[in-house]
Amino acid sequence: MIYVNNLCKAFGDHVVLKDITEHITQGEKLVIIGPSGSGKSTFLRCLNLLEYPTSGQIIFDGVDITDPKTDINKIRQHMGMVFQHFNLFPHKTIMDNITLAPTKLKLMKT
Repeated sequence: MIYVNNLCKAFGDHVVLKDITEHITQGEKLVIIGPSGSGKSTFLRCLNLLEYPTSGQIIFDGVDITDPKTDINKIRQHMGMVFQHFNLFPHKTIMDNITLAPTKLKLMKT
């Protein structure tokens, strides 16, 4: 489902991810642990190109999402991500908040 090959991410001279290679199969649950500042969030953000890798390749469901010709917005319709600090709309219910994106993307009816 997700293949990560030699993923690297640097911010200037500061290398955060160096040659990460991982294969995640469909349905697999994966835990990423490590101390603060070790690159956990950067790795996850790279998996859906919220951060662009410095080098390496990410294949999601057979599509190289690191290829500049790839329509990442179309690919993101099949990805999910939960952020550490999520922001809910205070004027909406919990159900309204969690169904907003699938409804807007026409993946779900209200």
